[in-house]
Amino acid sequence: MQLISNQIKGFLDKSSWIRKMFEAGIEMKKEFGADNVYDFSLGNPDLPPPEGVGHALFRMSTEMRRPFALGYMNNAGYPAVRKTVAKSLSEEQGMEIPSDNVIMTCGAAGAINVFFRAVLEPGDEVICPAPYFVEYGFYVGNFGGVLRPVKSVPLTFELDFDAIDKAFTPKTRAVLINSPNNPTGQIYSRADLEKLAAIMTRHSEKAGRPIFLLSDEPYRFLNYDNVEIPSVFSLYKYSVIASSFSKKLSLAGARIGYLAVNPAIEDAKDLINGAIMTNRILGFVNAPALAQNILQHSIDCTVDIDIYRQRRNAMAAVLDHAGIKYAMPRGAFYFFPQSPIEDDGLFIKALVEEHVLAVPGAGFGYPGYFRLTFCVDINTIVNSRDAFKRAVDKL
Repeated sequence: MQLISNQIKGFLDKSSWIRKMFEAGIEMKKEFGADNVYDFSLGNPDLPPPEGVGHALFRMSTEMRRPFALGYMNNAGYPAVRKTVAKSLSEEQGMEIPSDNVIMTCGAAGAINVFFRAVLEPGDEVICPAPYFVEYGFYVGNFGGVLRPVKSVPLTFELDFDAIDKAFTPKTRAVLINSPNNPTGQIYSRADLEKLAAIMTRHSEKAGRPIFLLSDEPYRFLNYDNVEIPSVFSLYKYSVIASSFSKKLSLAGARIGYLAVNPAIEDAKDLINGAIMTNRILGFVNAPALAQNILQHSIDCTVDIDIYRQRRNAMAAVLDHAGIKYAMPRGAFYFFPQSPIEDDGLFIKALVEEHVLAVPGAGFGYPGYFRLTFCVDINTIVNSRDAFKRAVDKL
């Protein structure tokens, strides 16, 4: 007897490798002890929130007696919070972003789903460079869309513009990028985004309707080499940004993010109103009141990036010792090395035998590689050194 829809049954069959490995890690830690398991599976920020978050919470505790302290608000979020985010985003993008163009959401994932619900018709296609965050396929599929992954250049993970150009069809509705990237740590240059914008402009004109560029940017602050992270708003008119404060403020479980619409879009109000409507009818109703209030008083805070930088360097040393090829991540907190054997799933099994948990590249639409997250204690990274080497030598 089938109790769930065929679509969800299919989703379960393709269920996230990230969660599978994370759950396997919980069982292994019970059996072998946490210090003897090296879990690099889940990008769950382990740094405590910055001090400003605690101050914001204390401030809120003194205001709990006021009416509707945590009640409903406009579906787009508190006006003061939208204004605060718009101000920060204006500095980041190098242009004035009206607060009306910002919609507070349940994390970046909520923002992406809100956007796709507002613009996708069944059968519409979304182009995305691979490797990509595995949930993207589900987010597009939620609303009858189809994700069209396009393989990036091996090892460097730069955009393959010829392949992207050929991926456009009359059904293409959007291109989804993530920079700094999960899982590769790649940051797309201004020149590369200009090339992408030119391709998209040409195909938009050919299609007779805008093709949106959706930029997923929760890792924007994690920029280890201080390279330019260009403003997509200045490069392409029909651009939209989804982001969150999950990593910057270590608030992944608080679910606070936003969707921002480029003010250059004609009739942007239609898109904004559509997204506010979908924010409501998808059941989010509004972004969490508590998290919005925290953000209002801590938006300029950040976790210590140097800690992540030190961990990145330690992880590189571990991979060097094992003889594993990789591109040094310029942002985010992931490595996406090349598997020493063609079958990345087989290599993951060899790692598991050494109590190392990683995620196969096939789970990110890019077989032959694997993902490691370094938002873990540096001792976990350093102590995994011999385990990685043994797994490689075994194969």
